[in-house]
Amino acid sequence: MTIREAKPTDIAEIMLVMEAAKKIMRASGNMHQWTDGYPSETVITADMEKKSGFVIEDANKIVGYFAFLASPEPTYAQIYNGQWVDDVLSYHVVHRIASYPDVHGIFSTIMEFCFSRDTNIRIDTHRDNKIMQHNLQKHGFTYCGIIYLLSGDERLAYQRIK
Repeated sequence: MTIREAKPTDIAEIMLVMEAAKKIMRASGNMHQWTDGYPSETVITADMEKKSGFVIEDANKIVGYFAFLASPEPTYAQIYNGQWVDDVLSYHVVHRIASYPDVHGIFSTIMEFCFSRDTNIRIDTHRDNKIMQHNLQKHGFTYCGIIYLLSGDERLAYQRIK
């Protein structure tokens, strides 16, 4: 698998990956994350404009997507019921991880890419996203506490410093 920066011409394929990821979430009991059209083409386009949207390709076919954004993440300024592993160093945030259900190793591939560019990574996820929580623990992330999105929705926050 290879990772490259997403291009506007990829948007239709990225949206297909997003729909597949939503189906994975629903099938695993995560009914409330990524609802009401999120993530939209507008959100993905904004990632691209920041040069922070990436696709994962396998045999020249887009099989995954994620955003890799430089700090600060405004919703991470306040954390509840815990604390960040480090709250001084700059960091990158990984958002919108998505893939097709039959593609394996996506999370590991993304983490290898991200940690080759920054040693301090933060990620948040929905309480019902057991698949993501499992992957975060498996890859050495520490649960740090709760953050709230701009919408007010709660997310579990994780950090790993390599």
